Amino acid sequence: MPEASEIDTAISQVVQRSRRASAEAAFRAALEQRLRNLELQIEELKSRLNGLLFFIASTVVAQVLLRLFV
Repeated sequence: MPEASEIDTAISQVVQRSRRASAEAAFRAALEQRLRNLELQIEELKSRLNGLLFFIASTVVAQVLLRLFV
């Protein structure tokens, strides 16, 4: 029959593994959330950049048309 100290040691090891697994799961969840937020920010930045490029292109076209017809 195992001694009490061996049982205590085994229980403490199980508890430590459980805490470690819990901490790893929390870290992964936080990391996934941060990555999702980063993806959303990149999408917003792409939208703004596309809008800016469209504005610049339309301005250039308008200037060319004005020079041709005026």
